[in-house]
Amino acid sequence: MTSPSPIEIMGIVNVTPDSFSDGGSFYDLEAAVAQVRWLIASGADSIDIGGESTRPFAEGVSLDEELRRTIELIRQVRTFSSIPISIDTRKAEVARQALAAGASIINDITALQGDPEMIEVARASGARVVIMHMQGTPETMQVDPRYDDVVEEIYSFFAQRLEELEAAGIDQERIIIDPGIGFGKRLAHNLSLIKQLNRFTRLGRPILLGHSRKRFLGELTGQAAPDRDLATAVISALSVGKGVSILRVHDVAATRQAVAIAEAVIAAT
Repeated sequence: MTSPSPIEIMGIVNVTPDSFSDGGSFYDLEAAVAQVRWLIASGADSIDIGGESTRPFAEGVSLDEELRRTIELIRQVRTFSSIPISIDTRKAEVARQALAAGASIINDITALQGDPEMIEVARASGARVVIMHMQGTPETMQVDPRYDDVVEEIYSFFAQRLEELEAAGIDQERIIIDPGIGFGKRLAHNLSLIKQLNRFTRLGRPILLGHSRKRFLGELTGQAAPDRDLATAVISALSVGKGVSILRVHDVAATRQAVAIAEAVIAAT
């Protein structure tokens, strides 16, 4: 059996006072820079910077505040590292300024549907784009999510969205798909998506899995968000061999170990 393709590990930096996973630990610029340095030292292949919490029932922040939280951090990172930076935003102006500051990936939970200017920013920039599936909005998504067939419905969403974005001038080769674990999904939906991730490989695009410290892991383990890194690593290992290209996580070192072990087992004769 051949070895699986290398999996990219994307380290998360939430520059927010109300993050579900780290309680605003990196809201301060100095702390955020230190966290980026730690993630890079831990072996991150890329960094995802977000200035607006998108946890369930979270309220949005103003454009000015999101810019304040993210742009200077990107500039600071660029003074000591060339690591690829993803800007996690649903605002076109934040994406535009982040790209100008040194980011090269737009990670949009609305799949470029939340801001009418986002498609043009993505098209003109040439940046890689992560499009995510979400049922509802962060304010409403966990109220009562329902699907007849969660995997097939999300597959159909991506198939249609890829066609729409290509028609809008965004080359599919630049697009990464994210099934949106925890975004308008119940526990059973999340588990089905993880179990059947290989179904999405038929779309021919890289798959990003954003499962780190999510609520469904707490439902399974009883652990609070900061204590879910072991559970996160288990899911990371289980996803190896299912076509995943990028794992977006808080604990890069644990994920790298989990992936290395899973890859070794898969490659064994």
